[in-house]
Amino acid sequence: MNNILEQAKSIKDTIIEYRRTIHANPEVGAELPKTKSYVMDKLREFGYEPQEICESGIVATIEGSKPGKTFLLRADMDALPMQENTSCDFKSNNGSMHACGHDMHTAMLLGAAKLLKDNQDQIEGTVKLVFQPDEEGFTGAKKMIKAGVLENPKVDAAMAMHVHSGSPSNLVLCGLGTSIAGCIRFRINVKGTGCHGAMPETGVDPINIASHIYLSLQELISREVSATESAVLTIGKFAGGDAPNIIPGEVVMEGTIRSLNKEIGEFIFDRMNDIVTSTAKMFRGEAELIELSSVPPLANDKELANEVVGYMKDIVGDKSVVVFEGGGMGSEDFASYSYEVPSLYIMLGAGSKQENELYGVPMHNEKVVFNEDILPTGAAIHAYSAIMWLKNHK
Repeated sequence: MNNILEQAKSIKDTIIEYRRTIHANPEVGAELPKTKSYVMDKLREFGYEPQEICESGIVATIEGSKPGKTFLLRADMDALPMQENTSCDFKSNNGSMHACGHDMHTAMLLGAAKLLKDNQDQIEGTVKLVFQPDEEGFTGAKKMIKAGVLENPKVDAAMAMHVHSGSPSNLVLCGLGTSIAGCIRFRINVKGTGCHGAMPETGVDPINIASHIYLSLQELISREVSATESAVLTIGKFAGGDAPNIIPGEVVMEGTIRSLNKEIGEFIFDRMNDIVTSTAKMFRGEAELIELSSVPPLANDKELANEVVGYMKDIVGDKSVVVFEGGGMGSEDFASYSYEVPSLYIMLGAGSKQENELYGVPMHNEKVVFNEDILPTGAAIHAYSAIMWLKNHK
């Protein structure tokens, strides 16, 4: 068995404690005061000198005895604004939930931080540990990059890991090239003129306008995007009106555009703007399309992926690593790093239904449960991959 994996297993209970503490106290968005404080306190216990380079954005570095390049390891820390509905003893009760596994990510990177300290003599260069806020809102990575996370010292390669509900425990999934879609989050404000429901001719009905906009947007993918391109346009929020007999003055729609090609996503957004404004005008109203946040498609560096996958096989075995071409339509703001430095993003299986019926629930669900047995594996993968990459890139 790999020596670092053995060490990781010896601190399994400690890593689980990190995870459960963070899980029971979830925080959403760009400001994570409790999580930030907890992570920085643990890093100081290990002997690091963590810095907060932007709001809730933490960086800590560790140097080996020999000079070399810099390898970045990143974990996200934010939760989702949803009530947890599991039977876990450490469940959250504050109306938020770590339903995407970011508590697992943070705990694994804390475990890796401890392992790196215990194996500092093996580091030939620098490992930069990054704990990031607001992955879900797609602002965290951009803020940290703007704050200089890739400088001082300059980062030569970066890696992040995400747990994957429904996949067998400890199975590593690694896409080559563009493996995760880009996303544009948007809002459409439709304005009309409110009036009594018995006299619609005296007003301008924004619900009618919004309905026509909604239906027209459904034609964009089928008629203006090539069938060989992957793209999804979704309206997840459609809100307007408070009473059954009153036509409101405004309707708000929100949704996402996802694509594996950055230019295709931008094209769809531009065409949406044409449809939104012209449709509203046609029905005597006004409408505005607003970009709320965005993240580009995530591109794994193939050379980095092929190399680091070899190190991961030393941890989990050859048969537990799956490398594939192509990708899914979920999005991840680690993509912003991949446009700046060679980057690698992998998924780590967190349990299947065959192992435990509880593990089959998808992420972003109020009942999702992750297998904590994978925590030492994730910590070992982080630490060992960084050590080996630095050793082979002097």
